Amino acid sequence: MRSVSLLAPGKINLYLEIIGDRRDGYHSLVMILQSITLADEIQIYANGTNQIRVTCHHPQVPQTQDNLAYRAAALMQKQFPDLADNYGGLDITIDKHIPVAAGLAGGSANAAGVLVGINLLWSIGLVQAELQELAAMLGSDIPFCIGGGTAIATGRGEQLDTIPPLDNCWLVLAKYQSIAVSTPWAYKTYRQLYHHEYLNDTASLEARAAHIHSGPLVSAIQEKNVTKIGKLLHNDLEKVVLPEYPLVNELREICQNAGGLGTMMSGSGPTVFTLCESQIEAETIKQKIRATIPNPDLELWVTQLCSHGIQLIPHSLT
Repeated sequence: MRSVSLLAPGKINLYLEIIGDRRDGYHSLVMILQSITLADEIQIYANGTNQIRVTCHHPQVPQTQDNLAYRAAALMQKQFPDLADNYGGLDITIDKHIPVAAGLAGGSANAAGVLVGINLLWSIGLVQAELQELAAMLGSDIPFCIGGGTAIATGRGEQLDTIPPLDNCWLVLAKYQSIAVSTPWAYKTYRQLYHHEYLNDTASLEARAAHIHSGPLVSAIQEKNVTKIGKLLHNDLEKVVLPEYPLVNELREICQNAGGLGTMMSGSGPTVFTLCESQIEAETIKQKIRATIPNPDLELWVTQLCSHGIQLIPHSLT
């Protein structure tokens, strides 16, 4: 086996609540994560050298050791040195469709794709839980991106409990290409403004994390009641990002007024999404948003919720 190709779906947050601080400097979070069909394509080739090389046509994607895909490959080399010596280096090509710095876990999805791809390419035989354990060493979103679907995420986002997946709902994504929001800045600013609201003792943090499992949004997801889901969307980071980025705030209002089941910013933004019952409704809302904001800097996508994470492209193993 010399090469493998995979699809790496992005994700949105249906729910994001910051509940406290952790000793490691991260926040304690309660989230509901959801995969979407908008995906990058990852090709991984054995290159016959001892080097890792990353290539991507998108000018904002680093092709250096700063790229999460590179770091994922380096982690696999470190964890499995004998296999790395046997199989040699890797060329990783990223065909980018998920917008960059958008709150849609594009970089995390790429890293997840590399972990899964090398597991196949080197015939390591790791199961999903083992891959997710490695993924947690690289970033909080990466374990979810491996399995995807719909999941409750707690801890710093790496502790996952899957719930029945949603795949019967469409959405419109909207993002200004020139606007990027720093995730560390968003969380740091939230801590500065709202630290007084944090839960401090372990019992309270665990109780709040457990409460989401029986909460109204999870019930709506289990019932596949997309109308109710749209009304229950929640993202604490909107409280710091929207005031700082008036164009994103305006975009959110325009998207919400265009229709659909519910509108929210995903993650730390700046992408805004609107849930829709059908593809026809999503296309109509996309046209309304475009008519209201003809600015070519605004990018719009119609995509769908999906029930999977990283997927092997059929017949790509060679």
